[in-house]
This record gives sequence, C-alpha cells and structure tokens, in this order.
Amino acid sequence: MSESNTNDFSAVNVGDTLKGKVVKLEEKQVLVDIGQKAEGIIPISELSNLHIEHPSDVVKEDEELTLKVKKVDDEDIILSKKAVEADAAWANLEEKYKNNATFETEVKEIVKGGLVVDVGLRGFIPASLVETYFVDDFSDYLNKTLQVKIVDLDKEQNRVILSHRAITEAEEEAKKQNLLQSIEAGQVLEGTVQRLTSFGAFVDIGGVDGLVHISQLAHEHVENAADVVAEGDVIKVEVLSVDRDNERISLSRKNTLPGPWSGIEDRISRGDTVEGTVRRLVNFGAFVEIEQGVEGLVHISQIANRHIGTPHEVLEEGQKVQVKVLDVNESEKRISLSIRELEQEQEEEQYKQYTKEDDQSSFQLSDIIGDKLNKYK
Repeated sequence: MSESNTNDFSAVNVGDTLKGKVVKLEEKQVLVDIGQKAEGIIPISELSNLHIEHPSDVVKEDEELTLKVKKVDDEDIILSKKAVEADAAWANLEEKYKNNATFETEVKEIVKGGLVVDVGLRGFIPASLVETYFVDDFSDYLNKTLQVKIVDLDKEQNRVILSHRAITEAEEEAKKQNLLQSIEAGQVLEGTVQRLTSFGAFVDIGGVDGLVHISQLAHEHVENAADVVAEGDVIKVEVLSVDRDNERISLSRKNTLPGPWSGIEDRISRGDTVEGTVRRLVNFGAFVEIEQGVEGLVHISQIANRHIGTPHEVLEEGQKVQVKVLDVNESEKRISLSIRELEQEQEEEQYKQYTKEDDQSSFQLSDIIGDKLNKYK
C-alpha cells in the first residue's frame, strides 16, 4: 500500500486519552478531528453507557470531547467517549460506596426486573430495591430523579447495583424514632388503619404503627375488628401508653368517641317509662340496660310491689322489663330505675277503671229499678 493510502498513526496508542472535535454525525458513528491525517471514529456503542437511538442524543457538531483510544490499525482509530466517562464514574462511585453516601440519579430506562439509571455509567436498581412496598408498574419512574445508595459495586463485572429503598427505610426509621420520643400518653392523633387482626387493629400514626386492642375499638362489645373499621380508614386515636424500648404503642379509638352516657340527660328524663333488658342480678337489686352501654339500677326495694328476699324471685337475666326513671346523673353515670312504681301506677289505673265501671253499673241498675217502680205505680 502506497504512503498516500496509508495513515501514520504511530503517535497514537490504545489506552491513550486525547482531545477531539466532532466534525460529522452519522447514523451509527461520529467522526472526530483528533489532529491526525484521518479522522477518528466513535461508534454509537462507544458514545454512552446508556442505550441511545442516534449520536445526536449525546453529542453535536463542533463539540470538544475527551476520548479514549480503543483500537488503532492502518485504516482507523476507534475512540470511546463512554470509556473516559466510565473511568471518572468508577472513581466517583468507589468513593461514594466507601462512604455509604446518598446521592441523586435519574431513571433512564424501565427494563424487566427494575430500573436503569445514569450514574456516569449504567447503574441498575432491582425492582425489590426501588420502594419499601410492591410496585406493579414502573412506567411513572421514567426520567424521575431518585435518591439512592450503592449496595454492590464490581468494576471487573461492570456491575453497579443501587437502592432507593434503603433511603426510604432510613428516613422511615428516623421518623419512627422521632415519633417514639415525642408522643406521650393522652395525646389524640389521627392515623390510618393498616391491618386488622383477631385481637384488634394496627394503625399508622405517622411513621410507626400502634395497636388498638379490640376492647378499645368501641364502647360496645366488638366481636370482629372488621365490624368497626376497615383497612385504609382514617381514624382518631388516643395514646394509652408508649413502650419506647420495645417500640410498642397502645392506642384507643373508644376514648375519642362520644360515650354511651354522653348526652343521656337530653334523651332520658326523670319520670320517663322505658324498656330495658336485665343484665345482672345482685343481692341489692338488678342492673337493667336501657340503651346500648347504659345500665341503670333497680334497687331491690323498687323491684316489686311486695317484699322480696332476692331479685331472683322476680327477675332473670336477659328478661325484658318496663321501668320508670327515678333519677338520671350523667356526670356520675348513674340512673335509678323502678319497676314497683310502674306496677303501682298500673294498679291505681286499674282500680280507677274498675270504680268507674262500678259507678256506671250502679247508675244503670237504679235506672232499671226506677222504671220498674214507675210501672207498678
């Protein structure tokens, strides 16, 4: 081959770093003026560590580039832009990995199994390390900037594994510890029901879950937590206790709700007659539930219109009874009831009815007798 057809690239060696100016963008390569007789070539695969469709996605004409020599032969000098960037990126990443540093990166591709990000070279966030929760569709993450940490770095294998989940977990843990230190028994907070169990509901109160025991879900008896709340419900809860060492918080929904006694004096007044259910019999009387969660006492002296030895002689648990309200005290949660007074009133009413009927009968009899006497006259 004559000298006119042969390029002398003796001053250029594989591994060298040199400057070049972009002179032409072609579909699959870029031509660069590197001060030699022939222009250097950057294949599209050597332009970026990320997938690109066209060289114009990365460079433009007349742009000055720092390049690494990949191959030299009699015809061409093959150059790489991504190799220079990769060398700088590896040094930077190794420093970050050593210091367990947190940094930002942009999601460039959505691939099977996770996200490809730009960290100066191709980095990968596996799907399991993106969030603390399951993500079904990652399409919204494209071009999104994420805070990440490096979890695995291997230059020989060209492997950079990152985690956004680690950042989120660290933030959540810090938030959790701050909350554990700041909350106190008696505080009323808003929380979201996370999950239900046979013994209650776990509620997120801002970074940490507390337990609302089934006995603290409502004033009335609750058989199943799902009868009262559902996952996702936003509810108010009162902090009952905080165990910071074991990271346990006891909560009450019941204490934030109006109690069954609240406003009882507006609903029930002295002299009212109401129906109730006998719930408990004791030596001194019977407790009768007249509203859900509201029991009043019928003292033994108010059970019957005669002397009885024990309430069991007249009443039994579960029995429906009519009672008269003698007294209501909301602040002391006390209601006095009477069955005897109703019986007395009923007897008096019956007596009045009887005497009324008797008077009418007497009047009718005298009329009849009078008529008879008139006839005899």
